Amino acid sequence: MDSLLKHMVDMTGHRDHAMLDLSAVAAVQELAGAQHTRVLSLAAVGPARYLRARASVDDGGAPRLEDEAGPGETLDAYPALAACLAAQGARAEAGQPGRHTMWVPIWRGELAATILEIARAAPFTAAEVHTIDGIVGVYRNFLSLLEYSERDSLTGLLNRKTFDDQLARMLQCAAEQESPLPGQPERRQKGTGHEQWLAVVDVDHFKLVNDRFGHLYGDEVLILIANMLQSSFRAHDRVFRFGGEEFVVLLRSTTLENARRIIERFRAGVESHHFPQVGTVTVSVGFTCIKPYDSPVVTLGHADQALYFAKTHGRNQVCHYDQLVADGLLATVASNDTAEFF
Repeated sequence: MDSLLKHMVDMTGHRDHAMLDLSAVAAVQELAGAQHTRVLSLAAVGPARYLRARASVDDGGAPRLEDEAGPGETLDAYPALAACLAAQGARAEAGQPGRHTMWVPIWRGELAATILEIARAAPFTAAEVHTIDGIVGVYRNFLSLLEYSERDSLTGLLNRKTFDDQLARMLQCAAEQESPLPGQPERRQKGTGHEQWLAVVDVDHFKLVNDRFGHLYGDEVLILIANMLQSSFRAHDRVFRFGGEEFVVLLRSTTLENARRIIERFRAGVESHHFPQVGTVTVSVGFTCIKPYDSPVVTLGHADQALYFAKTHGRNQVCHYDQLVADGLLATVASNDTAEFF
């Protein structure tokens, strides 16, 4: 009972999706005696549906956020779960010698974008299922509260008001890695090249889409691009809708080469996708490194400059602010930390 209460207190104390996911897998792993537990996202890319891990924990290990990019595993590889989702069921189970797996969809109305996967050697008892259902109920309630206050109603992405807090956390993390407390070792290995990144995405000629096809098709374009953003970036990156046709992505610790590759893959995926009725749609992207001691306004301004360069030099391309500056195509400007003057 003490362990259960401790996990409930831990889960209900978070106001961040990632930390809530970590608390949920830790609680289920311990209280269900599991070998492996994951929080999965379910997303659609065209007619196909994919599962991608957001957080996981193995027996004897610490909970961790997953950083896989790409759409993930197809739902067709999980027939028991697919049948459960089709029937809007409470849980699905599948077993083989030495491994029994349970999937618990987190339903919100008729949608289940999050699924809890629990695996262990033996089947689950009725008492263990009852405990899991209790944990899932708490997790579902707090996940709903977070999503209601933080999500854009059209696309389901994080909304503008959550951006400042998320960027501030990344800036703080970058500063702590850059300058550890006296007597403590640096948390980041020198020479790895891992940084935090901010990308601004803008749909090219979106006004023409609305004018020619109407706002319903324009909204469908935004929803499809939002789905492609979620499937293109890693589970622990953060994707926001800033309003209209503009999106922002915060990429957690990775190299410049990998950040550019992920962003370029997304851009190419949008260009090659056939949008119903509309046809071809493209996006322009500007991105920059999140430097520890720059203000959020400065960081966002740099990415906006790179985006503006992309938009005024042909569109449908990815531009890196620091590279543009190094090549003499953009000039750095002084800032008063609240506005930049161009």
